[in-house]
Amino acid sequence: MTTERPSTGGVEVSLQDLRRSYGDIQALNGMSLTLSPGELVVLLGPSGCGKTTALRVLAGLEDADSGRVVVAGKDISSIPTSKRDMGMVFQAYSLFPHMTARENVAFGLRLRGVDGAKRRKAAGEYLDLVGLGAQVDRYAHQMSGGQQQRVALARALAIQPKVLLLDEPLSALDAKVRVQLRDEIRRIQLDVGITTLFVTHDQEEALAVADRVGVMRAGQIEQIDTPEVIYSHPTNAFVAEFIGLTNRLSGQISGATAVVLGTEVPLLPGSPTSGTGSVLVRPEQVRVSEEIPVGQTHPGDATVVTTSFLGAHGRVSARLADGTLVVAQLPSAQVERLSVGQQVVLTVESIPALAVA
Repeated sequence: MTTERPSTGGVEVSLQDLRRSYGDIQALNGMSLTLSPGELVVLLGPSGCGKTTALRVLAGLEDADSGRVVVAGKDISSIPTSKRDMGMVFQAYSLFPHMTARENVAFGLRLRGVDGAKRRKAAGEYLDLVGLGAQVDRYAHQMSGGQQQRVALARALAIQPKVLLLDEPLSALDAKVRVQLRDEIRRIQLDVGITTLFVTHDQEEALAVADRVGVMRAGQIEQIDTPEVIYSHPTNAFVAEFIGLTNRLSGQISGATAVVLGTEVPLLPGSPTSGTGSVLVRPEQVRVSEEIPVGQTHPGDATVVTTSFLGAHGRVSARLADGTLVVAQLPSAQVERLSVGQQVVLTVESIPALAVA
C-alpha cells in the first residue's frame, strides 16, 4: 500500500476546563482531558454524562461556553468544523446511497481538490486497509451494516485527518460484528498511528480497544487510566460499579484490610479505615465450595438462586443468610454441577478491593 498516511505518533489533543450547559443541564462541568500523540482514549459513561458533548466540542459541532480546545499546540476553539482536520465516524453510517464505496471514500478528497486519478487510487487503498478491496463498486444497499461502517471509517481516514473521532460507531451492529469491527478499528488505528477519541457506553468495548479509559459522570471525568487499572483499581464506587459487575459485601474494616466472608482482603486507597463498610468484590473473585462442613456455620453459607451458562464460564447467584445476593463467575464445568436450592459456602480471594462506608 502506497498511500501517504498521517505520521505515526499523531498529535497531542488537549481539552481544557470545558463547560457546556443546555438550560439547567450542565453537560460539561470543567472537563479536562489530554490525549498523547497516537493514543486511543475511550470516554465511557451513562447516557447524559457529557461524553458525546465533549467529542462534539472537539469536532467543532458544538461550542463550549468556556474552556479551550488545543490540537498540536494550536488553540482551535474558534475554528469552524470544516477547518479542524478531524475524521469523524458516527453510529449512523451516513453513506451517500447513490455513490459506490469508492466514491463515498473519495468524496472528502474531491472536496479538497485532489484530482480524479489520485483520489480513486487513495480510495481503493483505504478500502483495502479496512478489508473491503473487493467491494469498491458496491452501493450501500448492497453491503451489510458492518461493511458500511468500514466504508465510513475508510472515508474518515482518507482525508488524512489529524484526529479521528468515533461516536458510538458500533452500537447499530449485532454482537458478533461489533466484536470483529472493534478489533479491526484498533488494528487500523495502531497501523495509521492517529490520535483517536472514541465514545461509547459499552464497558467491554472500552476495555478492549483503549490505551486509556475515561469514566465520566455529570460532565466530569471520574477516573482515567489504563483498562487494567480502571477495572482492578477503581478510585470510587461509581467507577467500580459502572465497569463490569460488582458485589457489595459487608466487611469489618481495620486499617488497610477488611474481613469479608471470613477472608482478610487488602483495601484500595480511598477506602475507609475502620468500622463496618461495603467491600466491592468482582464476581470472578468469589469462590463457591460445594463441601458443607457438618455442624459448622460459616459467614459465607448460602443457597444457590440461579445458574447461567455463558460458554467457557458461567455465573451463579447465591443468597447469604442475611439476604445479600452474591454473583460468582466460575468455570462452566463447576456451574454445571450446581443446582438451584443447593447449599454452598462462598469465600472471596484476598486481592485488593475498594470499600465504601
